[in-house]
Amino acid sequence: MPIPEDVTGEEIDKDVRQELLSLPKTLAEDVAKNLVMVARLIDEDPERAYAYSKIALRLASRVAAVREAGGFAAYANQKYSEALAEFRAARRMTGSAELWPVMADCERGLGRPEKALDMAGAPEVNKLDKAGQVEMRLVAAGARRDMGQLDAAIVTLQSPELAASAVQPWTARLRYAYADALLAAGREGEAREWFAKAVEADRDGSTDASDRLAELDGVDFVDALDESESEGDADEGVVEAAANAAEDDDAAAEKDDRGDDRDED
Repeated sequence: MPIPEDVTGEEIDKDVRQELLSLPKTLAEDVAKNLVMVARLIDEDPERAYAYSKIALRLASRVAAVREAGGFAAYANQKYSEALAEFRAARRMTGSAELWPVMADCERGLGRPEKALDMAGAPEVNKLDKAGQVEMRLVAAGARRDMGQLDAAIVTLQSPELAASAVQPWTARLRYAYADALLAAGREGEAREWFAKAVEADRDGSTDASDRLAELDGVDFVDALDESESEGDADEGVVEAAANAAEDDDAAAEKDDRGDDRDED
C-alpha cells in the first residue's frame, strides 16, 4: 500500500523506534512507516489502518510493538479473536500487563463476559498503573451489563476515581459510563447529573456526553447543513415563483399588444 511522502517513520514513539533497532535499517524504516500509518488512520479509517498493520506484521512479526499495533487495528475493526491473539503475543514478548484491560474487552467482544470478569480479578490488575486500573473497571462494568447485572455494573463503577473532583485523562469516560449505567437502570435524574459532570471533564470531545445531556433535557439540534439546504430549496422556490410570475406578465402584455393591434385595424 502507498505511503504518503510526508511519512518518514521518525514520527513513531522513541520506545518503538528502540524496538525496531533489532531489524536491518531499511526494513526498520519500512516497518516504522507502516506503523505510522496505522496510528494515523486507526480512528478515521480503521479498515485501511488494519491493512497497513498486516504489512507491518508480515515484515516484523517478532517485534512486540508490531504485534500490539496489529492487535489494536484488529480491535478497531471488531476482529476480536485476531486482536486477542496479537495482544497475547505482545504480552508474551514483553511480560507487561499493560494490555490486560483491552484483552479482557476482547473477551467481551467474543461473547465471554464471564471470562472478562475473571480477568478483572486476576493478579495482573495489581500491576497496572492508575489509568489501566480504571480501564479495567470500565471493562468489568461493561461485562456486568452484558450479563444483565445493571446494579452490579453501577456498583463496580463507584470508586475513588469516580468521586474525585480532579480531572484526569480517564475522568470523562468513567463519568459517562456511570451516567449511562444509571440511565439504563431507570435512574434518569442521577444519570443527568453525571452526564453533566462528564461534559465538564470532556475537554477533548472523547464522548458524546453533551448530546446525551441535551437529549435528556429535550433539546433538539437542527443540522446546519440540512438547514442551509432547506434555505437553498426555499430560495430556489422563490426564484422559480418569480420567473413564473414574469412569464405570466409577459404573456399578458403580449395579449394586450395583440388586442391593441386589432383595435387599430
